[in-house]
Order: sequence, then C-alpha cells, then structure tokens
Amino acid sequence: MSSAQSGQSGGGEGRRGVVVSVNTSPGKGERKKPQDHVVLREEHGIVDDGHAGPWHRQVSLLAQESIDTMVEKGLDVGPGDFAENITTEGLNLYSLPLGTRIRLGEALVELTQIGKVCHDRCAIYYQAGDCVMPREGIFVRVLKGGRVAAGDELAVLGGGDGGTEETAEPGRTSAEEKGSSEAGS
Repeated sequence: MSSAQSGQSGGGEGRRGVVVSVNTSPGKGERKKPQDHVVLREEHGIVDDGHAGPWHRQVSLLAQESIDTMVEKGLDVGPGDFAENITTEGLNLYSLPLGTRIRLGEALVELTQIGKVCHDRCAIYYQAGDCVMPREGIFVRVLKGGRVAAGDELAVLGGGDGGTEETAEPGRTSAEEKGSSEAGS
C-alpha cells in the first residue's frame, strides 16, 4: 500500500493524488455527469452544480478506490454515479482530518465533513446492499476558486484539527468536531 493510501493520521501534509473526473448535475440526489472541467467559486462550490451554495457541503469528493469496491460487488458504476463532484485517485480521502486544506487544480478547499447520513436508501444501495458515499465520501468548502479538470493534482496542505473517521461519525461536520456551530458554514 502506498503512503498516499495508508490512511496515516495527522494532517497528511505532502500527500498527493490525482483528479480522475469532475462531475456535475443540475439537482441534488442524482448521478452527476463527467465534464471536461469545472470552475470552483469561493464560498459557493462548483458553478452550475446543484450542490453549490453558501454552506459547508459545497463540493463532494470520492476516491476511485471506493468506487472500485462497488465494481467488485458486481455493479456497473463509475465516476459521478455516487453523485460526487470530484473523483480522485491515490489518496485515502476519508482518513484526512476535518479542517484539512487541499489544493485541487487551481482551487483551494477545506474538508468540512466526512461521510453523510443516508436518510433514504439510494438505487446503488438496493442494487448492491451497500453504498460507499455515506462512509467514504468527503465534503469541502471552497476557500479559493479556480479551474479543476481530470489529470490535475490533488495535494494535502495540512491544517486539519486531528478528527479522522475514527473520531468523527459519518455525517459529522467540522463545526460539530470543533464544538462550534459557526465553523465550516
């Protein structure tokens, strides 16, 4: 296992991965379609994406390695099928501490939530009996906007507060982790 996938604790500064796909959809809760590139706007998210807005879950990321586990269960899925905006490779996203800053292409983002609560079972869950996004997807807010495309580097810059998936329940936000309702909003 490479150091990028080892799930080391701490800020993980210097760890790198690559953007496999950038994906958008007009609404929430639907599969996203791969695009040539996307533009991230500061404190908004991806321009013309249904998840964008002034909240802590502006952009979602999921590792290709997580998608591959669902393919191994017999599903025909790929980038965007879990409604993630950015599909990555080479970095264990959900092991990063909340508050971690990540450079995505030209943009700078901050990790605000690991996983999510899945209130309604999605089609993927009914097909496979499982879904990785609630456990392994991450959400970020945009600190500095910019263009992001497949092939761009993803670099961990540090800044995390130490809360990893072992200390943060799925769906827990950095605001909850830090004990402040204002953080990450």
